[in-house]
Amino acid sequence: MVTIEFKERVVEAIKLDRINYPSASKQAVVLDISAAQLSRISNGDTAQVISDAKWLSIGRRLGVSISNRPSWKPAKTPTFNYIYEQLTYCKENSVSGLLCDKADIGKTFTARLFVKEHKNAVYIDCSQVKSKQKLIRQIAKEFGVMHAGKYSDVYADLVYYIQSVSLPIVIIDEAGDLDYPAFLELKALWNASEGVCAWYMMGADGLKAKIESNLERKKVGYTEIFSRFGNSFQKVSPDGKEASEQFTKLQLALVTKANLEQTDVQQLYARTGGSLRKLYDYAKKIK
Repeated sequence: MVTIEFKERVVEAIKLDRINYPSASKQAVVLDISAAQLSRISNGDTAQVISDAKWLSIGRRLGVSISNRPSWKPAKTPTFNYIYEQLTYCKENSVSGLLCDKADIGKTFTARLFVKEHKNAVYIDCSQVKSKQKLIRQIAKEFGVMHAGKYSDVYADLVYYIQSVSLPIVIIDEAGDLDYPAFLELKALWNASEGVCAWYMMGADGLKAKIESNLERKKVGYTEIFSRFGNSFQKVSPDGKEASEQFTKLQLALVTKANLEQTDVQQLYARTGGSLRKLYDYAKKIK
């Protein structure tokens, strides 16, 4: 059973999130509820308006803790600073970028926080929307555009909306999971929004390998996609075992300082292997 206290925290998060949308109806589409339901819960009517499952879904989306634990605070790690600055530049100039780096260094955390703090910015986890239709419908939903119905209408409405708003940006995470038709549709959408929308593609080393392999095979579309996303693979973490370990320890130390009372980084490094995900799991246990 979802508690009243949890619902109240979700409502506060919804109100804070409202600034990122041009209208309440757009926010309602993104939250997957009706405009009338959004109005009621925003005005304090939280009983029997939406299901418990929907409360949990909205809470998860907006980063509301079920147990009211303090949220995970962002730390100005090298990864955070690099990606946040790149996203800012891309958005302000309606250009695109491509980041391929090892997993578990804070790419997704940074991208999600950027979207939370900026208007007309959407984040897409491609591991959840691998096909062409799912990808485009999800992008439409995140912008608050109607995403159900005939696919051609969804696509046309999405293009029209992107061309009409100020400095939109689409962050495509886990892009290596997209199937081939989705990659081609991504190219088409980029073409339709050239000069008015920023795009930022992110993935681990597997994305780089996938793109390089298809470039070498001259597979249709990949040369154009690579060109549209900057013709280069951006990277934060350094090469070399020693430099990589120092980078990992620095990031671990900065995140630890921001979120934990325990500051023995060497001990935490031994416990987590430098994994920020394992550090987060450890923090939940001790808190």
